[in-house]
Amino acid sequence: MALILVHRNPGVKLERKSEEHMASDDRNENGGNSDVPPVANPGVMRPPFVYLGAIVLGVLLHFASPVRLVPHSVSGPLGGSAVLAAVVLFLWAVRTLRAAGTPVPGNRPTTTIVRKGPFRYSRNPIYLAFSLLQFGLALWVNSLWLLVTLMPAVALMSFVVIPREEHYLESRFPSEYLPYKASVRRWL
Repeated sequence: MALILVHRNPGVKLERKSEEHMASDDRNENGGNSDVPPVANPGVMRPPFVYLGAIVLGVLLHFASPVRLVPHSVSGPLGGSAVLAAVVLFLWAVRTLRAAGTPVPGNRPTTTIVRKGPFRYSRNPIYLAFSLLQFGLALWVNSLWLLVTLMPAVALMSFVVIPREEHYLESRFPSEYLPYKASVRRWL
């Protein structure tokens, strides 16, 4: 029986475990499957940064060369309403996740599949809220550039970030996530 030193976190003492003990730990931490990544979003391509980058780029482009999106008389009311709807959706989704006991950030392990609240209608209500927020800001600021930079952000989310998260959830919760995925749309 070989002993292996395990270092899980910086600043934490090393512990000694046998290979058998480590294998059982992997199964327990990953829902019985050692091929499951530890978290859904481990990298720098985190959703808040994707949207923040798109908003910053859109604002910079707007200041460099402003292009109006809608008549000024409707930009404030439409934009303000969309921003308010985005904030309400975001808070509702966060509250629902916390009530279910699963963490909100994607860089922490998901503990359960949530099917209540806004997750009944969208598998990604927080990303929907981020998109709606940028759309509302584009209307409010009356900037075509904010709308233009929203498109690559949504594409990046749709083709890179969300598929990576779906793979994680399918691996971690196959019997729960696959039926949920089949019954609830990705966005709306």
